[in-house]
Amino acid sequence: MFHANKQSILSHLILLYGLLVMSANAETKKVSFADFDKRAKAGERLTVVFFGASLTYGANASNHAQTSYRARVAQKLDAKYPAAHFSYVDSSIGGTGSDLGVFRLERDCLAYNPALVFVDFSVNDGLNVDKPKKFATYESIVRRIVLKGSLVIPVIFPFHHDAEPGTAKNMPGRTKHIKIAEAYNAPVGDAVLRIQNMVAEEKATIKKTGKKPEKILTKRIWNIDYIHPGDFGYEIFADAAWGAFEKGIKDKMVCEIPEKMLHADTYMSWSRTRISQFGTLPKGWKVTTVSRTAAWYDGYMARYLDDVVIATGRTKNIEPIIVKFKASFVMIYGQETTDSGKYQIILDGKERKVINLNSKRYGGNRQHYETIAGLDPSKIHTLEIRPILTAREVIRLESICLAGGEAKIVK
Repeated sequence: MFHANKQSILSHLILLYGLLVMSANAETKKVSFADFDKRAKAGERLTVVFFGASLTYGANASNHAQTSYRARVAQKLDAKYPAAHFSYVDSSIGGTGSDLGVFRLERDCLAYNPALVFVDFSVNDGLNVDKPKKFATYESIVRRIVLKGSLVIPVIFPFHHDAEPGTAKNMPGRTKHIKIAEAYNAPVGDAVLRIQNMVAEEKATIKKTGKKPEKILTKRIWNIDYIHPGDFGYEIFADAAWGAFEKGIKDKMVCEIPEKMLHADTYMSWSRTRISQFGTLPKGWKVTTVSRTAAWYDGYMARYLDDVVIATGRTKNIEPIIVKFKASFVMIYGQETTDSGKYQIILDGKERKVINLNSKRYGGNRQHYETIAGLDPSKIHTLEIRPILTAREVIRLESICLAGGEAKIVK
């Protein structure tokens, strides 16, 4: 018996040592642009993922598959490496930030085993605001990409109001995202500074010559609305992203993992659990397919949700979804649809908020996510989701996402 126990202990020690070595190797992983260049020239099959929001999709582009920034970058890669076999993945959801990105990263990006990932969340996270939580979510995405063994290029794109020359250096969100990129030795596609310099040059020319162009530069870039550029603007965005890639190749940059994170490591511990996988659903709920229509293509949630659980107002006495968990952050992820109603969030026996899921204001279906942060990760919390529906209304939810501490559902 004693001998068997010794053997068992020895086996566990060996396993533990192996896990520690694997962990140490993962934390010191380095990814080289020179290696990407070599593999592409050799004609290997390489996947490039564009991970972000509506500016990644190409909202307002005349043809998102041809004139968006990601399409133009893909065209440049194809031209530079004619022997390579590239697969390009559009992983964009409009109107979302890195807080949702944390829980999408594995399914919608890393699962493709990308050789290179372009990350766009900076403007949606807020270029002009100082939000520690957002910096933590953004850094966790960058870190996990490099841990996967993929190259990462953060891209920083502006809205119209971000184009005023001289303001870039005073944007805390932009500054912190650049510092994160520097910490991981990743080149940055900074279209903010690029466009501000172009605007400054135009203003100097106008002042010098006294002659205004037929159409001011910012009007040419944002020719439809003040958020999403048109084709000309996306061409500038692509030039910034491509410039970062070329710098990585020229300088033989190597993405690496700093020993310590710049921001809180809260979102390095995470989980995303589909409600359909909980077991027996509460009365009034059933599993169904994701809606096949949307207000806009990057809101087409069948791309990003595997299924949803649905409750309808026609059903009497719908029971709440009740989840016990340990984490410091919880997110409810699902769909807003044109026939959606409301739901009440009760956390640890107290009402936190009532959420209106109806997406009629957007003219169609889209994504939904609601977050609660600042919880004690050492305690077991109880989340209740109580539908508030009229007879014609429904509610569609996909998953419960957790971060911080153990980030786990408690049975």
